[in-house]
Amino acid sequence: MKHIKLFALTFIIFCGTLNAQKIGVVDTDYILSKLPQYKDAEARLNAQIQNWQTEIQTLQSDFEKKKTLLENERVLLIGDQLKLREKEVEDLDKKIKAMINNRFGTLGEINNARSNLTKPFQDQIWNAIRTVSEKNALGIVLDKSNNISVIFLEKRYDYTDKVLDLLLKNAGTTKTENVNQRPGTSQSDARNEKLRIQKEGDRNGAQEVQQQQMRKN
Repeated sequence: MKHIKLFALTFIIFCGTLNAQKIGVVDTDYILSKLPQYKDAEARLNAQIQNWQTEIQTLQSDFEKKKTLLENERVLLIGDQLKLREKEVEDLDKKIKAMINNRFGTLGEINNARSNLTKPFQDQIWNAIRTVSEKNALGIVLDKSNNISVIFLEKRYDYTDKVLDLLLKNAGTTKTENVNQRPGTSQSDARNEKLRIQKEGDRNGAQEVQQQQMRKN
């Protein structure tokens, strides 16, 4: 009973804290997938992984052939000849297992490469989220990519596109993809978002022309 009361009290305090803060939600996985620099780097990494897989498959095929040949010729081999052939097959097997572990294991090259690939973009996303949070006076920002189940989300609480727009702006990239490609975004919201981006572009262009005219005068 004490545990139930303690949980209820904690839940009430937590809900009160949430009510006192302006909450925003972002989808960092979606943001990351839309960054052109990340997609290029990920494509290069995937190409490297494919090369590694091909290399291992080639060695594995060579191992199977040598192992089969050894078994077929075992009765013909004696003394050092047999030991040499067995060692050759055994060493190749060890080489393949070591290569798989070094490249695809828990602490392998692929995990390290993915971590190194993702980290600078995660830092950029974090800085953009912080900027958007300060601009919109958000007290709490949740990442629904981080094992958070969001059953329903009103558009006004979703700051994913604002964060993505800021990142693309900082990178000098124009956002041209329809936002209705992102799960949870309706076609109406997508059209409104597209119109908003176009209006912002027209407004920024007009301001730039006006500033140029003022400098000429």
